[in-house]
Amino acid sequence: MMRIATMTITTAMPMLMTANKTPTTPRRRASAPAAATKQSQARVEISSGASAAQPAGDRNAIDESEAATLYRLMTWLSPSFPVGAFSYSSGIEWAVEAGDIVDAASLRGWLGSMLAEGSGFCDGVFLAHAHRATSSREDTALRDIAELAAAFVPSRERQLETSAQGRAFIDIARAAWNCEGLDRMISNCGGAIVYPVAVGLVSAAHAIALASTMHGFFHALTSNWISAGARLIPLGQTDSQRVLALLEPTVVATAKRALTATLDDLGSATFRADLAGMRHETQYTRLFRS
Repeated sequence: MMRIATMTITTAMPMLMTANKTPTTPRRRASAPAAATKQSQARVEISSGASAAQPAGDRNAIDESEAATLYRLMTWLSPSFPVGAFSYSSGIEWAVEAGDIVDAASLRGWLGSMLAEGSGFCDGVFLAHAHRATSSREDTALRDIAELAAAFVPSRERQLETSAQGRAFIDIARAAWNCEGLDRMISNCGGAIVYPVAVGLVSAAHAIALASTMHGFFHALTSNWISAGARLIPLGQTDSQRVLALLEPTVVATAKRALTATLDDLGSATFRADLAGMRHETQYTRLFRS
């Protein structure tokens, strides 16, 4: 009896002490779906390395390796990188002279075809295969790809354009951005190294991802073509940027195709652009070398 009385008094005392307090609204218990969502979010934050005390801005930071990759790609594929890209038009100069390209809309159509169905796509395929052969140390395959790419160009001036830029890219990479094994890979090619093969080889030697290299290459290629068209038509800076923006879906789609294409998929259907490159050789007044 004494034990029961003690328990009754102990239980009643807190109730008496809180009887005069203002009642508060009871806290609603989280529903099962909401609780599961919070647990899922917590797991995502833990798996991504984010903590509750970590500032939001730090979650978007990149590590040193990613920063180095971005720095090198932006440098190598910048208009200021001295490969002489500004002096070539890939036949655009003749197309303007012939009246095929007269404004921003016609320039966009011409370049869209060159990218998706012409030399743009083919260069992307050669870049991808050169990158893979270099990464896997397949010396014979790399030599075959370099030889095929050098023989694939349709005209003398186009040959000059891609081989001169490739040689310049290789020379500058060896002088300022050399790395272990690069010289051996270059010597394995055994001859002329055209521009897309040079970009694929050097980026692979520096362990830069193929997809990033591909998109950077296509952006540089398209920007140089637009720059040539802007000087020849001429176009203003705003119209030039509009053309670049409108070609973005074509660039993305072409890069995606080139990343998965085989060497058997190589081919061009831009006959007018190929003829423009040939006819530019005898054009009377010329600003560009191709």
